[in-house]
Amino acid sequence: MPAIHIEGLVKRYGGLEAVAGLSLTVEEGEVLALLGPNGAGKTTTVEILEGHRTRDAGRVTVLGMDPAAGGRAYRERIGIVLQSSGIDRQLTVGELLALYAPLYPRPRPIGEVLEIVGLTDKEGSRVKTLSGGQARRLDLALGIVGGPDLLFLDEPTTGFDPSARRRSWDLIDGLRSLGTTILLTTHYMDEAQHLADRVAVMSHGRIVAEGTPDEIVGSARGTAVVRFRLPEGADPASLPAPFSGPAGPGAVLETRVDDPTEALHRLTTWAMERGIRLPGLTVARPSLEDVYLELTDGGGDG
Repeated sequence: MPAIHIEGLVKRYGGLEAVAGLSLTVEEGEVLALLGPNGAGKTTTVEILEGHRTRDAGRVTVLGMDPAAGGRAYRERIGIVLQSSGIDRQLTVGELLALYAPLYPRPRPIGEVLEIVGLTDKEGSRVKTLSGGQARRLDLALGIVGGPDLLFLDEPTTGFDPSARRRSWDLIDGLRSLGTTILLTTHYMDEAQHLADRVAVMSHGRIVAEGTPDEIVGSARGTAVVRFRLPEGADPASLPAPFSGPAGPGAVLETRVDDPTEALHRLTTWAMERGIRLPGLTVARPSLEDVYLELTDGGGDG
């Protein structure tokens, strides 16, 4: 049985259909990144999965239960790490974990949790004294202290510097090795590419692409981008396909191609026959961010 199975999920707010017939499956032990611009329906979908919001139509099964009716038995099996939390900042890290752990039937030992998130030396420190990165690690500790089968991570590294983000990635990789299923939302495409087994891209309440990060990138129109500056005096009309076309002197030409080897052979042969160089010649695959922006009409608010 998959950890999450959604069929035809619909949620409306008045005349707005925030989630429009969404279907998605997350396998047990998988890390899935749910991507999409603000307004795409991600938050509504995740809140329905968490049991915090009701749906208008569709079938949702999480850990074999309907989250809308799972009650305490369901909440005991999930962990949630929100972008911000309202924890008591006067308590110490150890006190806070000791307060949360008994709420679950099979909590992880507090010492083990502190070691996983790298806060062992902060067990006796008050929450208010923690740095931003340490506070975020405490959020993660609270999300996993109950030994969840499924963890919801909402923008786990927003506001982190690059070093702190990398450390957080290591923490999440560690949870993957423990067999925890993770549903991750993030606006960082490199984070999704590094952490996720699969990616689902939402736009206007629907899944518009789904697969491994490499599969998503490979589905883009053209598998490589060839870019160069047109040399002074070169006739753009004489360029070989698919580079030929109108262009001014010194213009930067950028073309997506399915077979970069063949396209480069044509282009370099053209240049060598004329004894000219191609300034700034580069070849690059589209990134996950490039494909994401294409799929979501630029990725702006919607």
